[in-house]
Amino acid sequence: MSFRPRRSALFLPASNARAIEKARELAADVVILDLEDAVAPDAKGSAREAAVAAATAGFGTRELVIRANGLDTEWGAADLAAVRATGATVLVPKIRNTGDIKTCREHLGSETPLWVMIETCEALGRLQDIAEAAVQGFVLGVNDLALELGARPGAERAWLAPIQTAVLAAARSRGLVALDGVCNDFSDDARLRAECDAAAAMGYGGKSLIHPRQIQICNAAFSPDAATIDWATRVRDAFASGDGGVIQVDGKMVEALHLVQAERILGMAI
Repeated sequence: MSFRPRRSALFLPASNARAIEKARELAADVVILDLEDAVAPDAKGSAREAAVAAATAGFGTRELVIRANGLDTEWGAADLAAVRATGATVLVPKIRNTGDIKTCREHLGSETPLWVMIETCEALGRLQDIAEAAVQGFVLGVNDLALELGARPGAERAWLAPIQTAVLAAARSRGLVALDGVCNDFSDDARLRAECDAAAAMGYGGKSLIHPRQIQICNAAFSPDAATIDWATRVRDAFASGDGGVIQVDGKMVEALHLVQAERILGMAI
């Protein structure tokens, strides 16, 4: 069983050629070329062309995702057609229900990997249905959710914790990618570290980011420490040499679910 690390997923404007080129040297696990919020209306067409060209050039070992404009915009359909041609994963914002997923698939076909932004109140009430539709990943959209909910802006995220848990549970129930939402203050390292630590403790494997300076803190927070890696290695080795039943590691009983956990940890140990 393999687990691809997605500790850090950096949003970049697809219209910024210099940022795209620099991204090929960054330590982000995922690069998200943005055609939506980060691109002005009069630059949407050229940004789409730039994203296609960047996808063709590739990003080395980094996973490439392209965020399209919303389905209800004049650019959404053309964005989906362009991303489909590249083979990259597409991230669609403002998803509300499975009807939206069906519309996405009408444009994308069945082969294009589809991630969706969970950032509407309607989507929160339909998480399991959306997870069971033809999607491969959830990305939490904290800013739009806060706006729809009327949550107060600021560093306090208590309102978000139950939402994070619900989104993660729905994603995990169907084996989907699940990424925590952005930290808006890219100059506040302590706030970013606290958000990453809380999300990692919940079970998230990574977080979306808005600035390259956030990558190092994010990667560290979502990477297993040396003691955890050592435990996972011993569990894996114990199962490799055993009969596959319940066995002992460090005087404690471990079973198949611990092997899955160990393999996930070792997959993150890069």
